[in-house]
Amino acid sequence: MRILTKLLLALGLLISAHTALARDFLVDAAWLEEHISDPKTVVLEVRYHPHRYYTVGHIEGAVQVQRFKDLGDNHGSPIMRFPSKATFQATLRSWGINNDSLIVIYDDSRTALASRLYYLLALYGYDMQRVKVLDGGTGEWSAFNELSTEPVKRKPGNVTLKDADKRLYVEWSNVYDDVLSRRDPRVVLLDARPRDMYTGEVIRHSIQGGHIPGAVNIVSLDGTDGQSQKWHDAERLTAMYQSIAKDSAVYIYCHDGFRMGLAWMQLKSLGYKDVRLYNGGWSHWGNELTLPTVMGEEPYDAEYAL
Repeated sequence: MRILTKLLLALGLLISAHTALARDFLVDAAWLEEHISDPKTVVLEVRYHPHRYYTVGHIEGAVQVQRFKDLGDNHGSPIMRFPSKATFQATLRSWGINNDSLIVIYDDSRTALASRLYYLLALYGYDMQRVKVLDGGTGEWSAFNELSTEPVKRKPGNVTLKDADKRLYVEWSNVYDDVLSRRDPRVVLLDARPRDMYTGEVIRHSIQGGHIPGAVNIVSLDGTDGQSQKWHDAERLTAMYQSIAKDSAVYIYCHDGFRMGLAWMQLKSLGYKDVRLYNGGWSHWGNELTLPTVMGEEPYDAEYAL
């Protein structure tokens, strides 16, 4: 009995250590206070309303990230397709990012906006051991620290990115082929938007309402607390995504590229290996009138069901 107890205790410690390691990108205000004065630390703020960087204020020393202009393809259609490597690299350099920078990202939107920037850094091969997200965002920091309204301009950096990792994204044609046409049983198409947008009760950011045929709906923001802006614990996230097998290839989309980034981070933190974002998401699919959509609660309607 004593040996069994020791084994269970050791197993519990191993699981706890694994969980901590899987979420070591999340940091709190105390951690940031210890690292913010390091010359290699670059703090980046992504606010929902970018003008609040100057009005409400930001963490002292934080560089402003404008969520649409800086994190999308300004000349693409839709504009929230991923920026090119050259464009994103130039943007990072303008923020003072070097190859050895310690990047800390925060937002005021339950890390949904920060997740887009986090994903893009992973997509283009930045050392993700050097990227952190402030859990709780502006609320976590401002509870004990003053905010600044002075704009920040850093010395240009020299970061060098890699080509986009093709294992991290899919295009609409992959979704159409793998989900609608071949019904690949290994592929799970995940819609991370609010439920009323999935069902088509609310139409936003597109001409068409509803969802892509075959998509299941798990709202990524449900994995965070609306008041504290922090992530729920790993057990709650595990329960949230329990319907998706760990060996699935998960294709994720939302309407403008942020909630799907949050779902990507959540699934990766839980140990899912093959997780990819649909480049363009619903802002693309829902505005292409020839592409099919489904209204209602179920992944498929009568027209597309087997």
